[in-house]
Amino acid sequence: MAKGLQGFLWTMLLLFCAIQELGSWAMHTAVEGPGLGQPGDPALLAGGRVKRGWVWNQFFVVEEYTGTEPLYVGKIHSDSDEGDGSIKYTISGEGAGTIFLIDEITGDIHATERLDREQKTFYTLRAQARDRQTDQLLEPESEFIIKVQDINDSEPRFLEGPYIGSVAELSPIGTSVMQVMASDADDPTYGSSARVVYSVLEGEQHFTVDSKTGVIRTAVADLDRETQDRYEVVIRATDMAGQLGGLSGSTTVTIVVTDVNDNPPRFPQKMYQFSIVETAPVGTAIGRVKAEDSDVGENTDMTYQVKDEEGVEMFKVTTDSNTQEAVITVQKPLDYESKKVHTVVVEALNKFVDPRFVDLGTFRDQTIVRVSVLDVDEPPEFRPPSNLMEVQEDAHVGSVVGVVTALDPDTANHPVRYAIDRSTDAERIFDIDAKTGAIVTGKVLDRETAGWHNITVLAMEADNHSQVSRASLRIRILDVNDNPPELATPYEASVCEDAKPGQLIQTISVVDRDEPQSGHRFYFTLAPEATNNHHFSLLDIQDNTAAVHTQRVGFNRQEQDVFLLPILVVDSGPPALSSTGTLTIRVCGCDSNGAIQSCNSTAYVVSATLSPGALIALLVCILILVVLVLLILTLKRHHKSHLTSEDDEDMRDNVIKYNDEGGGEQDTEAYDMSALRSLYDFSEIKGGDGGGGPGEGGPGRNPASELHALPQWVQSPDLDFSVFRDYICRKVEQADEDLSVPPYDSFQTYAFEGSDSPVPSLSSINTWSSGSEQDFSYLGGWGPRFRQLAALYAGRRGEEDSEES
Repeated sequence: MAKGLQGFLWTMLLLFCAIQELGSWAMHTAVEGPGLGQPGDPALLAGGRVKRGWVWNQFFVVEEYTGTEPLYVGKIHSDSDEGDGSIKYTISGEGAGTIFLIDEITGDIHATERLDREQKTFYTLRAQARDRQTDQLLEPESEFIIKVQDINDSEPRFLEGPYIGSVAELSPIGTSVMQVMASDADDPTYGSSARVVYSVLEGEQHFTVDSKTGVIRTAVADLDRETQDRYEVVIRATDMAGQLGGLSGSTTVTIVVTDVNDNPPRFPQKMYQFSIVETAPVGTAIGRVKAEDSDVGENTDMTYQVKDEEGVEMFKVTTDSNTQEAVITVQKPLDYESKKVHTVVVEALNKFVDPRFVDLGTFRDQTIVRVSVLDVDEPPEFRPPSNLMEVQEDAHVGSVVGVVTALDPDTANHPVRYAIDRSTDAERIFDIDAKTGAIVTGKVLDRETAGWHNITVLAMEADNHSQVSRASLRIRILDVNDNPPELATPYEASVCEDAKPGQLIQTISVVDRDEPQSGHRFYFTLAPEATNNHHFSLLDIQDNTAAVHTQRVGFNRQEQDVFLLPILVVDSGPPALSSTGTLTIRVCGCDSNGAIQSCNSTAYVVSATLSPGALIALLVCILILVVLVLLILTLKRHHKSHLTSEDDEDMRDNVIKYNDEGGGEQDTEAYDMSALRSLYDFSEIKGGDGGGGPGEGGPGRNPASELHALPQWVQSPDLDFSVFRDYICRKVEQADEDLSVPPYDSFQTYAFEGSDSPVPSLSSINTWSSGSEQDFSYLGGWGPRFRQLAALYAGRRGEEDSEES
């Protein structure tokens, strides 16, 4: 069928072209080239008229030609052509020689290729007429156009797809949704090939489209998003103005129905039930309820509120913005014994209401929430909750201060026991009766020490001490007059010797640790023991102070320099308490202006016997004597230090420390044992050498037969140690006499031992006994470490035996 339609179209097109060819008119174009129009040109005629040179028809070529022969386009001709073939026609330009071919003799132009107007609408070429023999240009080169004639070969296309539009639900009929546009590649200036009309293929029950503009509109007024929120509408575009044989294209338009707030909230249930314990604190969440709304987005936002008065007082409803749920919380403490069940009316309403849909009904809904209060074992409650008690500070131990009362709020009404939290009454000043709750004093009270006491009273069930309530109790200690008034300070006053009668000496005030409610009132008078006083008088000023005045003319501090005035102070009670304070009054010497100079009687006597010049001279002498004594002591110390520096160098400063440790007794390679032994190998004392006296050998000893068992220092007869002896003695004397020198921790070694020591040696080895009295053979049994020592003394013993023999 498509092939038949295409053949029909080609037949109609060919007929149209033939009619156009028969009715075409000749077009002559005069082209001015180089030299044309100049004077003497044979082409110029009389009167300036130009002779026509080119003659051809207007050229058209139909697109999409599918024939086997070249398609005739047209013919170019020069009016100078006589038909003898002497003129040669050529063309150049777009497609010349490839798409378009020309007959050089006749000037006929043919198209050899299939053309597409949608790719190129026209071709521009240039024509030439030359003499075939001389190839001279007979006519100026002329430009001409070959137009590609359109046929309806392109269907309309929707280039901006896919299309997605939206429309609000419940929109009235004819509401514009969106616009679609189709594009046709055919020539809009030729025929109706590019003239497009629109229609709805699918979805015409709900939407329409304007055939000319492509605007899609609603066809019904009851679009409901909750029923169907999306429609797929197929729009068709047809060219040739929708006539038979026109080509068409289609597209699918997705239309989304947007939501409006046309649905009120609705609770799924008309009643909800929750339970909560009576001890739940304020703010505890009881439960959540939610009203359903078929709308979406902000149209589902809602608020909740409590409608009944009882519910408003006991409970609070808030909206969870994330889940749009109503959260019910406790607003006041619950009490199972007072009310076991609470009924709350909760209302839900949309936050944003569209006034266009108010006539659809009310956009709110209500439900009933029943809250059951669960009973729990609660601690006792204090009634009434008074926390202030008062007691006189002179109350006896065991006096009742007050009574606290607590009751078990539970239905069982268990008995209550009381106690005091001893962390708040560590000194146990108060006690409480465990059964009655009577608070009594446990110690003597003193308001001046502590005027207030804060204690915590505990109330607990008798059979369940874990159920405890606490109450803070403030006990005020009321004041009683138990402290006598006292002088504010130990007053001391001064009076001049030349004082006159009635002169004010001192103003006296008192202090009282008590705090009577009516305020203090003190009375002053001289104590009974001062009734014979004729020197001073006391005046009560009536403002809790008193003034002391002189009562005689002049005083003599040589006779009496101090007066003690006892003053009796009495408070207003009750009961009235009193105390006696003493005012010390000193008699002083004053200058002519009444300024006190001195209050000391001894200084007065001295000043009377010595003049100020004599006192200054005395002080200067004492100062000179002190300076002389210090100078003598300094010179003496300097002389002593000079003598000390002239002596030999202090050996205490020459202690040299060596940190090298030897190899021990077994190390015999590091030193020469014979050299060490020679240091101690002094001449032996024989009978004829020393003539040893009693200081050397002792009575009854034979010096000739005495042998030394151990090496020791022995004074040689030809050595003189007097120099060392004198040095040591001088050092000892200096150390004993100079007590100001601190002791030195020094290490001094004296390698020379004097003779005739009154104290014998304490060593069991270093002894004057002969070798026959000591046997060192036992050293051989001490092991290899003492082998060297055993060899040393065993060798000495062998030498002594040989000498004796």
